[in-house]
Amino acid sequence: MVKAIFFDLFFTLIVPNYLEENNEYDVLKLSKEEWESYAENDVLYQERALGIVNDEVSIVKKILELMSYEATEEQITEIINRRNDRMKRALDTVDEEIIDTLRSLKSMEIKICLISNADCMDCKFWNQSPLSKFFDYAVFSCNVGMLKPESGIYNYALNRIGVKPEDSLFVGDGGSEELFGAKRVGMKTVFTEYLDKKEDKKGKELMLEADYYIDKFSDLLKII
Repeated sequence: MVKAIFFDLFFTLIVPNYLEENNEYDVLKLSKEEWESYAENDVLYQERALGIVNDEVSIVKKILELMSYEATEEQITEIINRRNDRMKRALDTVDEEIIDTLRSLKSMEIKICLISNADCMDCKFWNQSPLSKFFDYAVFSCNVGMLKPESGIYNYALNRIGVKPEDSLFVGDGGSEELFGAKRVGMKTVFTEYLDKKEDKKGKELMLEADYYIDKFSDLLKII
């Protein structure tokens, strides 16, 4: 019997989309692709998501260092504000089917927990999100110094809410090898493309790491 469900955050529950204008990269007159080539740098991402670089100003300054760009303090502040606005908007405007499904799971007295690779800016507005009221606990990598797919972050979450892996489901879009990590500790896995449809090859690869597949979020209730 499923006693607990663990969810990924990004592209499983929310999508932090950019606007048509007034995005953080517009401050520097860059394209989205140019900005993300620096902002998502692998080394910096690790430092951010592990909480090694753990404040907004330092994160933005680290990105600018990679670009060799001399920004003014006003530009740095504006980049932070626009990034925060984007994350807050994503956490505020949650798809209704996702909310309804979580509400149904809660009514079944199933424990619900978040396991997310995230930096301090990503999770800043979590407690203000309509999602947060459905969750018994939220594990953000920057707060615990562990990243998916490390076994430690799953075991930490399981211990926090007091369930065994064999009584648990992990639901995610498959990023960061999270489904593999969850299976390795003994959790059943659910691959979802509800918010993010993968290319055929990638989708097939992720199917191999999943016990179940859903392209409609409410279908999670059928698995339960």
